Amino acid sequence: MNRGAEVAVEARAAGVEPVAAEALEAPHRIRRQLPRVSEVRELLQFRAPVLDPVRRRLERALTIEDLRAIGRRTTPRAVFDYVDGAAEAEVTAQRNLDAFRAAVFMPEGLNSVADPDLSTELLGERIAFPLVFAPTGYTRMMHHEGEAAVARVAQRNGLPYALSTVGTTTIEEVRDAAPRGRNWFQLYLTNDRALNAEMVGRALAAGCDTVILTIDTAVAGGRHKDTRNGLTIPPSLTAQTFLDMARFPYWWLNKLATAPINFASLRDYPGTSADVAGMLFDPGLDWDDLEWLRGAWPHRLLVKGVLNPHDARRTVELGADGVVVSNHGGRQLDRTPSTLEALPPIREAVGPDATVLLDSGVRNGQDIIAAIARGADAVMIGRAYLFGLMAGGERGVERAVEILRAEYRRGLQLLGLDATSKIAPHHVRMGSGVSGADDLYPGR
Repeated sequence: MNRGAEVAVEARAAGVEPVAAEALEAPHRIRRQLPRVSEVRELLQFRAPVLDPVRRRLERALTIEDLRAIGRRTTPRAVFDYVDGAAEAEVTAQRNLDAFRAAVFMPEGLNSVADPDLSTELLGERIAFPLVFAPTGYTRMMHHEGEAAVARVAQRNGLPYALSTVGTTTIEEVRDAAPRGRNWFQLYLTNDRALNAEMVGRALAAGCDTVILTIDTAVAGGRHKDTRNGLTIPPSLTAQTFLDMARFPYWWLNKLATAPINFASLRDYPGTSADVAGMLFDPGLDWDDLEWLRGAWPHRLLVKGVLNPHDARRTVELGADGVVVSNHGGRQLDRTPSTLEALPPIREAVGPDATVLLDSGVRNGQDIIAAIARGADAVMIGRAYLFGLMAGGERGVERAVEILRAEYRRGLQLLGLDATSKIAPHHVRMGSGVSGADDLYPGR
C-alpha cells in the first residue's frame, strides 16, 4: 500500500473524508518570476568604500575586545604588553574579567524603556552616564596624541577624566586641551613634602575639582612581560623588542616627531627617570599622609586602591569623600579578589552617602550595570580606552565610549529599566564559581 492509500485509511478511521491520493502526492509548486530591479537593489545594499584606514578599522570594531585586537595589530608588542599585561601570573587580572562574566542579570518585564536616562550624579555633578576615564601612565607611548586626546573625548561626552602623576602630559596641557572638561588629578604622594604641595597647588590652579590618592603602590608590581621586553625604568630594550618596534614605522615616526615621552608633570624634578620612579613608589606612605592631603586639598578627595572594608571606613572617617575599589587592574599585588567581589562589603562599610567607584576589569557596558547594582556609583576604565587609543588615537577613544554607551543603554533597556537610578541590587546576582562577600570577609 502506498503512502496515499495509508493516509486515506487513517482519515476514514478518524471520521474524516480523505483527500484524493493524487493531491497528496502532487508536489507543491511555487510560482516563479523575474525579480524587479528595485527588489534586487533593496537586497543588495553594499556599503560605500571607506578610504580612511583609521575610520575603516574603527567602524569594524563592535566591542572593546575588537579594539584590543586592532591595538595589538597597530602597536609594537612591548607597548601592547604594557597595556594588556599585569603582575606576576596575572591571576587577579583574569579574576576581574571572570567576575563580570559571572554576573547574572534578573530582568523586569512590561516596563516602558523608550527613552532611558543614562545620566547619574557623581560628587555633586551630573555626568552623561556612570563612566570615568581612569588615570594611566605613559599614555603617549600608546599613541602620540596621548592624554590630551582622552581629555577632549571626556569633555565632549560629559565625563570626568583623571590625569596621572606619571602621565606624559602636564596638568596645564590637559586644562588647555579640555578647558570645559571635568578634569581630575591622580596623585602619588612622594617622600618630598614640598613636591607634594607643589603638585596639589598646580592641580588647584589648573581647575581640577577632584584629586585621587592612589595607595596600592608601596613598591612596583612584578610585571614580567615588561621586564622581558625591556620596558623598564629606565628602558633597557632587547634586540628583539627593538626589531619588533621597527615593524611599525608610523608609530616610530610619530614618536620621533613629537615631544619626548617622560613624566611630564615631574619633568623639572632633578634626577633620572629611575630616581623619579623610586620616589613615587613610597613604602612609607601611611594614614598621616592622607590626613595631610585632606588638609591641603580643598575640594573633593577620593582614595584609590581600596579592597578592604576596614580601610574604606577609616578613609571616609578621615575626611575623604569616597573610595575607588581597585586592584590596579591586577598590575600590583597578584591574587587579590576581583573588584566586583570586593565591592559590596566596602559599600556596606562606608554607608550610602560616600562615593564609591569601581575600577579594574570593565570591558562592556553591561559591566557598568553589574557594578552599580552591587554598590558602585560609577566605574572607571583604563585599558578599555587605551585599546581605543592604540587603535585610532582620539577617534579610537571616542569609539570606545560609543561602544560602552551603546552596550550600557541596550543592557539597561533589556533589563526593563528606563534610568540609571533604577538599577538595584536585586537586578544582579553572582553566578557559580565566584566567591560571595561572606567568603571574602568573614566576621566583618
